[in-house]
Amino acid sequence: MTTILFATGNAGKIREIREILNDPGIRVYSLKEAGVEAEIEENGTTFEENALLKAQQVAGWCRTHELPGLPDCNGKELTVLADDSGLVIDYLGGEPGIYSARYMGRETSYREKNANLISRLEGVPKVERTARFACAIAAVFPDGSHAVTTGTVEGYIGWQESGENGFGYDPIFYLFENDRSTASLPMDEKNAISHRGRALRKMREILEEKGRQR
Repeated sequence: MTTILFATGNAGKIREIREILNDPGIRVYSLKEAGVEAEIEENGTTFEENALLKAQQVAGWCRTHELPGLPDCNGKELTVLADDSGLVIDYLGGEPGIYSARYMGRETSYREKNANLISRLEGVPKVERTARFACAIAAVFPDGSHAVTTGTVEGYIGWQESGENGFGYDPIFYLFENDRSTASLPMDEKNAISHRGRALRKMREILEEKGRQR
């Protein structure tokens, strides 16, 4: 059994992660569930750097603190995963990019963030509204080694929010092939094509290989 601590407190994200990593040999816990109170700094310049920074900081904290939510697991035995992901809009020079979660302030609702981005693209034709979701997943393993995987999904920014199945920027990110937002897709369909799904499936292969080596 592989115990994974995923460095997130986002309920929507941890639900996606569990569905994508669906494996009887893998248990996934969030920071809140494990009782982790590590302070995390994201001062990298790329998604990959930030994901690895988060994973390393959380892994370091776990090695020196008790984990009340994981009484049967020593922090030194954990595999820690972290992601950094965001929306990259070509017309806006790559914004919000690595600042996606902090765009307009962390306390600002995504409804407000989405409305602001749509307003900044007012009058811009569909062909110039290209964008992508990008995700980097970093793992720090019990032996101290690490790995990083990435995934992207291409699309465009719509003219209004649509859909109830996603979170964050999902309601304004549309796919060219069906002109539907990722928030409009059934969860299994979204996970099959999402940036996080693609990065996580690559990471699952690495986790499985690590498991075979034990």
